[in-house]
Amino acid sequence: ADIETQGTLHQDCMTKAEDYEAETKSRAEELKALAAAKQMLQEVVSGSASDDASFLQLRAAEPVGFGVLRQVRVLARRQRSAELAQLATQMASALHGRDPFAKVEALLADMLAKLQEAAGMDATRKAHCDKELNETAEKKSDKSDDIEKLATSIDVSRARSSKLKEEVAALQSALARLAKSQQEADRLRQEEHTAFLASKAETEKALTLLRSALRVLKEYYGQEAAHEDSEGGASGIIGLIEVCESLFEKSLADITSEEEAAAAEYTAVSKANDIEKAAKEKDVAYKVQESTMLDKTLAEESADRDRTQAELDALLEYQARLQGDCSGTAESYEERKSRRAAEIAGLRAAQATLEGETALLQRGVVHQRLRGRQRVLRAA
Repeated sequence: ADIETQGTLHQDCMTKAEDYEAETKSRAEELKALAAAKQMLQEVVSGSASDDASFLQLRAAEPVGFGVLRQVRVLARRQRSAELAQLATQMASALHGRDPFAKVEALLADMLAKLQEAAGMDATRKAHCDKELNETAEKKSDKSDDIEKLATSIDVSRARSSKLKEEVAALQSALARLAKSQQEADRLRQEEHTAFLASKAETEKALTLLRSALRVLKEYYGQEAAHEDSEGGASGIIGLIEVCESLFEKSLADITSEEEAAAAEYTAVSKANDIEKAAKEKDVAYKVQESTMLDKTLAEESADRDRTQAELDALLEYQARLQGDCSGTAESYEERKSRRAAEIAGLRAAQATLEGETALLQRGVVHQRLRGRQRVLRAA
């Protein structure tokens, strides 16, 4: 459409230029200007004088900025940008109003500022996401390590506490058996001692009686001469009693010796039991104390693990939400960055094109005013 318009404008302008040349052959300056204009129009046809074509568009009172509009439309299609498509629509509307260049320039500047702001926000958001994701990953790793260490320590403490409690139970069982054994030893010693005392009393009593009998018989047979004829029988009786006395003395010595041996054995056993009891009770106290401390440590470590696990769960939830927020869109940051850069570069190119058209327009206006002044001077 632009080429056809240029062709039509070229044909119209050529015709008018030729008519004007035939009418003003005597005016050398105008002929020179027309020759220059003809050369410029020929360059337009060959595609090497687009600025002069814009000047002809101005002469024909046709809206300017179509080249910029075309650039923005192409850019919108390439980037599949609804914002740029809307910008193109606004530009097309502005080109048909008053002061089109100023309006189009304002639209381009606004969109460029908006895209640059969006690019800056994307970069800031990307930096924030990277920072938060990295810090969250480090905290997650630290919390996981802490939980693993606490879990290991809890297992060790629990196993040690359990073993100590088993050992305490075994010691307490051994102490119970030892106490029962000592009670049995005490009972037997008491029974043995009681039997000894009874046996000793009976033996001593018998010895006392036998010794009394011997004394009586010896006194009797030693004092009466008349009993000399009975001395043989008396000797037999006294000898028999003396034998019994000897037997009872021996029996008393035996039971006394047995009592002393039993008492010594009882004392040794009781002393050994007391030593073993004291050692086991001390061991029980130590193990109970250690087990109690381990249980306290176990409770504290379990609380620490639960708290750390809760913190880790919160971190995982935050990480999942952060990942969704930072990478929840179909377009990645690199893709958005590339697209933003292309859009900004395209709009800057459009601005450059618009600035070129504005400069050409201004040159055309100045040229037209100069020609008008020349005509006024010539008419004067």
